[in-house]
Amino acid sequence: MGVAGSGKTTLATVLRERLGWPYAEADEFHPPANIARMTGGTPLDDADRWPWLEGIRDWLTEQARAGHPSIVACSALKRSYRDVLRSAEGRVRFVHLTAPRELLARRMSGRSGHFMPPTLLPSQLATLEPLAEEEQGVTIVVDVPPDAVADRAIRALGLVPAGRPPSD
Repeated sequence: MGVAGSGKTTLATVLRERLGWPYAEADEFHPPANIARMTGGTPLDDADRWPWLEGIRDWLTEQARAGHPSIVACSALKRSYRDVLRSAEGRVRFVHLTAPRELLARRMSGRSGHFMPPTLLPSQLATLEPLAEEEQGVTIVVDVPPDAVADRAIRALGLVPAGRPPSD
């Protein structure tokens, strides 16, 4: 979880490779109307987000029912959004990726082919509710290369990469 530019997709891709778990990109659950709004620079409101979050929750439940731990790259900016995701079957934990505003803006400005314009970063930061102490998850600063971020996340969550024995 985290605002645009925090590296959610990059981390999820590295974790998928290391853990061998199914992965979904939350952006792919958005209906075309949501993507059009964001592309046009209009932030989504909660009414836009509920069906999107429910679709992600349902995918998580499908994976849990199939016996597959899974990964989703999703902003999940508000606790109420995370509550929807947590209502999926199975255990849901969050990795909150955080970075200074300047780094996030630089990353957003440097990427191509993404519908989220850098102009929406302030609204995302204003909406963000960091993980509360009682929420299952960890906060990771993304001030290092992606492989090191993945190392931090795996260690903080106590996960074991596929094909590797647990380390001491």
